[in-house]
Amino acid sequence: MSQERYDHATVEERWQEAWDDADVYHVPDEASDPTYVLGMYPYPSGKLHMGHVRNYTITDAYARYRRMRGDDVLHPMGWDAFGLPAENAAKERDTNPRDWTFDCIDTMKGQMKSMGFGYDWDREVTTCTPDYYRWNQWLFRRFHEAGLVERRDAEVNWCPSCETVLADEQVEGDAELCWRCDTPVETRELDQWFLKITEYADELLDAIDDLEGWPNSVRQMQRNWIGRQHGSEVDFSIDGYGDVTAFTTRIDTIYGATFFAIAPDHPIAEELAEEDDEIHEFVHHEADPDGDEPNGVETGLTATNPATGEEIPVYVADFVLSDVGTGALMAVPAHDERDHAFATEKGVEIRPVIAPESDDPDGEAVPDAPDVEEAAFTEDGVLIGSGKYTGLDSETARERITDDIRSAEPATQYQLRDWGISRQRYWGTPIPMVHCDDCGAVPVPDEDLPVELPEFINTTGNPLDAADEWQETTCPECGGPATRETDTMDTFVDSSWYFLRYVSPDLADAPFDLGRANDWMPVDQYVGGIEHAVMHLLYSRFFTKVLADEEDLDHREPFTNLLAQGMVQLDGEKMSKSKGNVVSPQRIVDEYGADTARLFMMEAAQPERDFDWSEEGVRSTHRFLTRLSDLVEAHAAGDVATADPDADRDEIDDYVADETDAAVAIAGAEYDDLTFNVALREAQDLVGTLRSYREHADPHPAVFERGVDVAVRLLAPVAPHLAEELWESLGRDGFVAEADWPTASVDRETVERRRRLVENTREDVRDIVEVAGINDPERIDVVVAPDWKYDALEIAIDSDADNLISELMAESHIRERGDDAASYGQDLQANREALRETLDGDAEHDALRAAAWLIEREFDAPVRVERAADAEEAVVSKAEPGRPAIDIVE
Repeated sequence: MSQERYDHATVEERWQEAWDDADVYHVPDEASDPTYVLGMYPYPSGKLHMGHVRNYTITDAYARYRRMRGDDVLHPMGWDAFGLPAENAAKERDTNPRDWTFDCIDTMKGQMKSMGFGYDWDREVTTCTPDYYRWNQWLFRRFHEAGLVERRDAEVNWCPSCETVLADEQVEGDAELCWRCDTPVETRELDQWFLKITEYADELLDAIDDLEGWPNSVRQMQRNWIGRQHGSEVDFSIDGYGDVTAFTTRIDTIYGATFFAIAPDHPIAEELAEEDDEIHEFVHHEADPDGDEPNGVETGLTATNPATGEEIPVYVADFVLSDVGTGALMAVPAHDERDHAFATEKGVEIRPVIAPESDDPDGEAVPDAPDVEEAAFTEDGVLIGSGKYTGLDSETARERITDDIRSAEPATQYQLRDWGISRQRYWGTPIPMVHCDDCGAVPVPDEDLPVELPEFINTTGNPLDAADEWQETTCPECGGPATRETDTMDTFVDSSWYFLRYVSPDLADAPFDLGRANDWMPVDQYVGGIEHAVMHLLYSRFFTKVLADEEDLDHREPFTNLLAQGMVQLDGEKMSKSKGNVVSPQRIVDEYGADTARLFMMEAAQPERDFDWSEEGVRSTHRFLTRLSDLVEAHAAGDVATADPDADRDEIDDYVADETDAAVAIAGAEYDDLTFNVALREAQDLVGTLRSYREHADPHPAVFERGVDVAVRLLAPVAPHLAEELWESLGRDGFVAEADWPTASVDRETVERRRRLVENTREDVRDIVEVAGINDPERIDVVVAPDWKYDALEIAIDSDADNLISELMAESHIRERGDDAASYGQDLQANREALRETLDGDAEHDALRAAAWLIEREFDAPVRVERAADAEEAVVSKAEPGRPAIDIVE
């Protein structure tokens, strides 16, 4: 298969058809506990982009690797097929979302197959089909029965362009833009359906510590989003309005509260706004919770501090949020940065009541007040100016003050809010509720599910509001006239359990087979974008916990290991149509082949890192694959001259055999860790070694045969089509996709020591040649250290004695070396922190003999590797473990 003869399109089509015909990637239902590998399913937008290709190459490579390791592998694919973009596209093209969506699916599925992704397509799910969204509705009913569904009037994020409600997570940036269309988001009051995720806030937060296979960044993002805070609730009395509860985590600072603040939409603020023009202007036009500086307006009211009896002014302030805490707070400018900025702007007193702990060794002196003129002191410390609590530490004071103030009590608050799932759009799961004048909101019975979408009506707003005939129904409870709910579900409902549907996609009487789900879940390896850290991933965890409680699912977490893959960039910028910097995956496949695209992506960087797309990198990868095919095809055709198969192996043969074992040991460990770039570097280096081996000598046939066999198998997970072609050329039975992963007789630690020794030695030879100006060396002698130095090094590594030299001299065979031992001991003493294990003397000698041909090729001179006993003492004295002495004869 020379470069001229390598028709990648023919090769790839051939093996894709062969895999399909043999059902290579199908997982039987009888599998007891398959390894579950899953990439986040895509929204069918029309064509694959490079982010898709990278994500799905990662999962495909890992799935193929696990299959070669002997696992049954569940590796399915489906479509996140509901959503507003399809609805908007249908309106623009005067078609319907269903046809648009399925056209996109057909295109993307064809592209996935052309990439050689090994999916079990028998398990494909498409969320916009009634067979799937019926179970969204069924699950909604189970949540409703469990008391986890609520309908209430709520202030929501409204996108006027998309004409729909957005979740908080779908509002992006300081400018509060819609995540889909970048339109500024408004707020509206609407009746909304909520899933009560807050009921699970504590478990969702506490269980994060157990997600050891997740990136720390994702875990921290979820902690921050849930935002649990322990503190106190305490009442301040406002004239004319009675007690108003404030939440604070720092009740120890209550003596320093110099003003009280309420949110712009607090009931008191709204009432005041009806009577006061200035407050009205601030509440309805000026308040900006996301502004750079806190702002507010004085109300003329005062609040009574329950600890001091002091009257303090009340402000409406935009840094107070109605859905965080109680929508009211006591402001302590001396000890809160936000309060400090506000007080400075408004000229409110800044009164310090917490001081850093005193340096007084007896702890009796009251510390001096901190300087809070320029900035707040926000740390815990010792109370000052706080009546009977003065002198207490902050933690003790918090407990005492909460106990002593009548209205105060311990409280826990969360940033997490219940999940509003109502969307005012057509292309989503209809919420299975009807509205009856007599019975109120009534769930649709299970036997009447699914509530299917009517025909699409191209209209503004929500097309379901225009579906008059579809809306008319009867009440399941009283049989009287009723109307269907016209809100559809947030599409994150679809993705919160889809991974469970894959275990039994055709099941007709339940969303998933419980027994199989208990056996096959959780997902062993999940891969997707970090942008889903506080939406999809949090909601999936919530659904899994509810299903464990309500449906006897054995697992409370959906994903054991999570990899958040990095972006594919061009010239340092994310690829996007708007920037005109998109590289088409299909063009790369057509021009260079799927294997080239896959291999380049996986070798370019670790999968969680961003990397820059490089056309030259693609061409280089293609050249490597061509060299690989030339090497293997030449061997398979008998065009590589080899040594007598009955002859003993020499040092060069041993070196190549050792490097083959080394590649297996390291690549396997790196595939396990999903660090494909390191694994692939091993495979590519092995190919380079085999090519040098062929050029330098007549290879031992068994060594060369094993080398090319291993190289093909190591590359098979990432370059599967060419690997199959070469596997067949080598005369192997079956598919390489189903072949056993190669084994090695060496451990990684030994490999790394040996390689470090060889490379350091080669580098030392280069340095000597360069510094000494040697143009044509006659011979290069490499001498390993004497045995006593290896013993001394081992003692030094294991020793924790202060005086290492004394410990070394306690050994007679070291002591008898006299000044040499003392000098080496001093070196070891001086470098104790940097010492590390090396090979023993015999292993170093054998490794250097096996690698001597590499030095001979580089410098065109014979290399002699000697033991210390066979070399001159002047040379031996320079040799150390891991760093042999080098003598170059001109």
